Amino acid sequence: MRRRLISSTLAVVLVVIAVFGVSLVIVETRTISTSAQESVDSEALRIVSIVDSRLIGGEPVNPDILADQSGAKRFAEIRIPGRPSIEIGTRPTGDVIRGIAEGERGETVIVEESRSVVTAEVGRTLLIIGAVALLAVVAAVLLAVRQANKLASPLTDLAETAERLGSGDPRPRHKRYGVPELDRVADVLDASAERIARMLTAERRLAADASHQLRTPLTALSMRLEEVAVADDLRTVKEEATIALTQVERLTDVVQRLLTNARDPRTGSAVAFDLDEVIKQQIEEWRPAYRSAGRAIVHSGKQGMRAVGTPGAVAQVLAALIENSLMHGGGTVALRTRVTGNQSVIEVTDEGPGVPADLGARIFERAVSGRSSTGIGLAVARDLAEADGGRLELLQQQPPVFALFLSREVRSRTERDAERPVR
Repeated sequence: MRRRLISSTLAVVLVVIAVFGVSLVIVETRTISTSAQESVDSEALRIVSIVDSRLIGGEPVNPDILADQSGAKRFAEIRIPGRPSIEIGTRPTGDVIRGIAEGERGETVIVEESRSVVTAEVGRTLLIIGAVALLAVVAAVLLAVRQANKLASPLTDLAETAERLGSGDPRPRHKRYGVPELDRVADVLDASAERIARMLTAERRLAADASHQLRTPLTALSMRLEEVAVADDLRTVKEEATIALTQVERLTDVVQRLLTNARDPRTGSAVAFDLDEVIKQQIEEWRPAYRSAGRAIVHSGKQGMRAVGTPGAVAQVLAALIENSLMHGGGTVALRTRVTGNQSVIEVTDEGPGVPADLGARIFERAVSGRSSTGIGLAVARDLAEADGGRLELLQQQPPVFALFLSREVRSRTERDAERPVR
């Protein structure tokens, strides 16, 4: 197989060189001959123009003056009516290239150059073309040998791929050999490598999401425990302990949510819940951090709203938005609630510089951040919102306005009437 591949490659290269090389030699020969003829004609015209100007001005015309002014490097003969011929240079022997030009006063200039100059130039061109052809043949031989070695060792490559896969390197090679049986084995190995790579990526993503999502509840729990440690009043200790237990429950919910999304991101447990309670919980949880930063967090808008979703997931989304405003925003952070159509909307805005223009379209992509943060929080928040059938959008970049859209609870007329106070 190697010998056959090398022979066929050389045959193709030689045919190409024969076809294009001969054509190139013919074209170059004609080009050099035409260029030499044009050069001789141009020199004849230059000399005759000098002779005309000197005759019109009554100036003498002799070989030294003409050679100096024209810079002639070839033999030239000037024939002026009524005067003897003037020659510049040495007359060439043998076959020559001749250029003739006539002036306005009847003078004739003949410029001659030996054709051996053209022959020498053609010889140099042929030498260059031959050298290029030789290099092409050598390169073709090297390429054919290399390709033959590649095609002669596909089984070795497949064995190396299987060994890499077993050693924990799941990158597929996507290498094929043109042999159906071997290509089938390569397809199976590549498919296995892609499945292993997806599994490893999911594990790394779960670890990154867990480290990011658990950071906020753990920080809040730590703050509550610190309050318990320094409190002297039993009532205060009891209140802080109760809040700490709530934080533990939320931490458990976050872990459960992360594990559920890792198994199936589409799995959700949407229920109807009181949106005000979730917002109130987040404000109370984040107020100490904002107070420490010399900032405020407030809530405004429609009250008594109920939405359909997972309370824990909605709390995580709001926590990500509030934390994002704390880290990257400025001034007061406002949570505004409103209703649009059949959706409940929670807007989170602050008085900071906003989202840079170049990041607006990619702000929810992983590893995209305007500062030295992980770039995971908003991506995870978007995934959590979509898992509950909602959506998270950036409505405005400066000042920043993030909006969480959730489905409203649909209640019957009887249920609404039952909630009205009796007069």
